[in-house]
Amino acid sequence: MAKRKQHVNQQSGIALRRVNTRQVRQRFLIVCEGERTEPNYFRAFRVPSLVVMVEGVARQALQLVNKALELREAGDYDQIWCVFDRDDVPQDQFNEAIARAERLNLHVAYSNQAFELWYLLHFHYYNTGITRGDYKQRLSDELSKKYEKNDETMYDTLLSRQSHALKHAHNLLAQYNPRRPGDDNPSTTVHLLVAALNEHSGA
Repeated sequence: MAKRKQHVNQQSGIALRRVNTRQVRQRFLIVCEGERTEPNYFRAFRVPSLVVMVEGVARQALQLVNKALELREAGDYDQIWCVFDRDDVPQDQFNEAIARAERLNLHVAYSNQAFELWYLLHFHYYNTGITRGDYKQRLSDELSKKYEKNDETMYDTLLSRQSHALKHAHNLLAQYNPRRPGDDNPSTTVHLLVAALNEHSGA
């Protein structure tokens, strides 16, 4: 009996180690300000469809945070992310939206000025503010074709350069100390959401 008990314990130990090292699948809710550009990008991630729900709600920052809270009550999610731009949102409202989200345990992937900053960081490190029109022109130059905001292929087009974008975005954010999102132009935390999705890709 003793020998069998030892065998059972060994098997239990192996099973326990497998449970501890197996990545737990997390459910993401991503609520985007844009109805197509950002949702198209995040829906393209190689994450099981049952794990990620992407909502485009066409609302400004504070309204978007409130919408995310409503959706949280209606679902069961491990990570809830709000995705929005500085754009023409007044600085105080932009900062308050971020602060409110964080107080309520929501994650924020913001961009100052525009989501397209994340795209540009796939090609070069940028630390000088430019206009929204300049983002589009520079992306058109880098892509060697006219950039279209609602392009459904951007994830695949940029995937081979994603590691560069992650590094550039990290370094860009690190230069702001302390951080003042409404003033920090350019800046983005989109890379934090991308890294979280990559971590659970194929889990």
